[in-house]
Amino acid sequence: MRQEAEGVLEGWRYCDISDLCTLQRGFDLTEAKREPGGVPVYSSSGLSYFHNEAKLQPPAVITGRKGLLGRVFLVEEPCWPHDTTLWVKDFKGNDPRFVSVFLSQFRLERFDAATSVPTLNRNNLVGHPIQLPPLPEQHVIAGALSDVDALLGGLDRLIAKKRNLKQAAMQQLLTGQTRLPSFSGEWEVKRLGDIAEIVMGQSPSSSNYNSTGHGLPLIQGNADITRRKAIKRIFTTQVTKCGKAGDILMSVRAPVGEVSRTMFDVCLGRGVCAIRFPNDFLYHCLILLEPAWAKHSKGSTFDSVNSTDVRAVEISLPADSSEQTAIAAVLSDMDAELAALEARRAKTRALKQAMMQELLTGRIRLV
Repeated sequence: MRQEAEGVLEGWRYCDISDLCTLQRGFDLTEAKREPGGVPVYSSSGLSYFHNEAKLQPPAVITGRKGLLGRVFLVEEPCWPHDTTLWVKDFKGNDPRFVSVFLSQFRLERFDAATSVPTLNRNNLVGHPIQLPPLPEQHVIAGALSDVDALLGGLDRLIAKKRNLKQAAMQQLLTGQTRLPSFSGEWEVKRLGDIAEIVMGQSPSSSNYNSTGHGLPLIQGNADITRRKAIKRIFTTQVTKCGKAGDILMSVRAPVGEVSRTMFDVCLGRGVCAIRFPNDFLYHCLILLEPAWAKHSKGSTFDSVNSTDVRAVEISLPADSSEQTAIAAVLSDMDAELAALEARRAKTRALKQAMMQELLTGRIRLV
């Protein structure tokens, strides 16, 4: 790494954050003044709705002023920055894309000036020293990161397409509307309690909880589920009801009907039940039925269902178990493809984050 004696990178300049850009408060837009249109209106959380008038021309850089702080948006079309945002009024001769990246890494949320609602006062930023690369190097840095963004965008679109295809395949295959080659037998409707073993959960005493791995992982609800898989978060030495590796898990309390799997033995808390079936057909079928559980929910404080409700759910399935297995295999292959794409996207995002850290500090120079 090339550095000058005083610690400033060669070719870079030591300056104040105010030399990067000038931030300006956004424009109020009440609901009464909104008009139908195609101009995006950005709030502190991002794109919120559309209007018929633009306040900024691209490129625009917008960040949260009130509420959600720290997120930065580079907008490449005419837009309206809401009063809850700050927008870059003057880029001070810097590359707008570079300014956007720099601000996103500057941790603007640490300048919260409010005591209740998070608020960013732009004046609080003044006086914070930074190092800025020359404009040609800003272009190169922004270009490299834009290439990664393009790759991420392509992965996002491909994942969305694959998810839509999977949903369509579930609708067709799990209802018998489309049959796989060589299958033509009858389908039948049966109650869940008649075709599967169901184990309702029962919460152990909290005095038996630990985080040190003693006992079995406790699955109580969505907090113990990630990406449709049980995770090891809390353990209990008092095993009330046991779920076995490979079991389908389904939430029975707020929200009801969300489906996952466990790949290891677990203790079932009151918020879940375990469902056992000879093949993966039922797993996919229950996922398709997730939205329908709302009508089965009851309870004045939170939604819940009991064992009678769970056992009474009607399932349509082919009488031939080999067709069940074949359908499950098709859908499981689609899940595996989606998982591989999502893992690739996660790695790409991590790569971008690492690149930003290296490029914005000059630890890696591209020129």
